[in-house]
Amino acid sequence: MTADEARDHVRYSTWASRRLLDAALKLDAEQQHRDVGVSHKSVHATLAHILSGDRIWLSRIVGQPIEPEGALEVEWPEIGRRWEQLAEGWNDSDLERVVDYKQSSGREFDSTVREIVLHVVNHATLHRGQVMAIFRQLGIAPPPTDLIFYYREQQSAHA
Repeated sequence: MTADEARDHVRYSTWASRRLLDAALKLDAEQQHRDVGVSHKSVHATLAHILSGDRIWLSRIVGQPIEPEGALEVEWPEIGRRWEQLAEGWNDSDLERVVDYKQSSGREFDSTVREIVLHVVNHATLHRGQVMAIFRQLGIAPPPTDLIFYYREQQSAHA
């Protein structure tokens, strides 16, 4: 993976999460918090889980804690902006930097920045898919967030 590819994936993940968050904010409170029996129970809880992962992994890469800053609609765009800002400065060799970290259990691990980026994007994609399934259970069409839609939107913006 090159730094350009990593940046593209970070931008995509931020774009897709923002689209889904915007759609979720149009739901009423009951719909946002309804327990539909998926892994994180509701739209809100699943989106909060994605945000938590984005925040934790960003804090591991930058080497300092990033505390939660409130509502999803406030914090998530800021975390996405910080991911994109960080990615803008990467060169290919930065992706091979090893990051040492501890899980909440205290167990120690290390991963390269490249592995972390791929994990963060994959993690968000998995759980966005769950949120989209919840939307469908609620009888609401979710916004398209597939990678190809991101590419098409980018092409249209540069045409």
